Amino acid sequence: MELQPEVGRWDVTPTEAVALQRRLVEQVVLRPPPGLKVERVAGADISTEKGRDTGFGGLVVLDAATLVPVAQAGAAVTLTFPYVPGLLSFRELPIVAEAWKRLTVRPDVVIFDGQGTAHPRRMGIACHGGLLFGVPSIGCAKSLLVGTYGKLADARGATAPITHKGEVVGMAVRTRKGVQPVYVSPGHLMDLPTAVELVLKVSPKYREPETTRHAHRLVNALRRAGGEAAELE
Repeated sequence: MELQPEVGRWDVTPTEAVALQRRLVEQVVLRPPPGLKVERVAGADISTEKGRDTGFGGLVVLDAATLVPVAQAGAAVTLTFPYVPGLLSFRELPIVAEAWKRLTVRPDVVIFDGQGTAHPRRMGIACHGGLLFGVPSIGCAKSLLVGTYGKLADARGATAPITHKGEVVGMAVRTRKGVQPVYVSPGHLMDLPTAVELVLKVSPKYREPETTRHAHRLVNALRRAGGEAAELE
């Protein structure tokens, strides 16, 4: 699976990374491809440890109808970019990119455990990753990076727009009654209504989508194994 090299520059300083984000955001397309049919959906996750210079990342592809894993790939990569809020894609995407190269089944959509447009420069890891891989992408985060939202009903499926500087940048989504929402925003080749619909579809029981849960398990297993590839269960 060929990566898009023009968006995969990692040898930058934080200042250069901000400037690159401002250029890349112009390439983000906030609408799905015509006739998008989602048969396979992947989750991407990254695990790092304070004081350790290796990051572990992985992708797990699920059958969209059954939510059963059909393929996965992981990687252990030396971290070269510092931890800077708002610039995490430059630290974490090189790991996911290595896993993407090893992935044998192409997903129709990738859901990142992080932000899409709900980002100070509208360029979270889901936007950057979607551009890099040329695939529709969604950010589904556990916490807000920017913006606020109003009253959110308690029922599963309840939503409230996240606004930042007068712009709707995402949606707070209740995936399970009585639990904290997740924060959904489009990445690339995606719009907000479709992103919310897909996140709810792949979150039948728990707060986090099954995509994230499977990817999280994979990267934690990789970290425990020191980067040795884990077999698909």
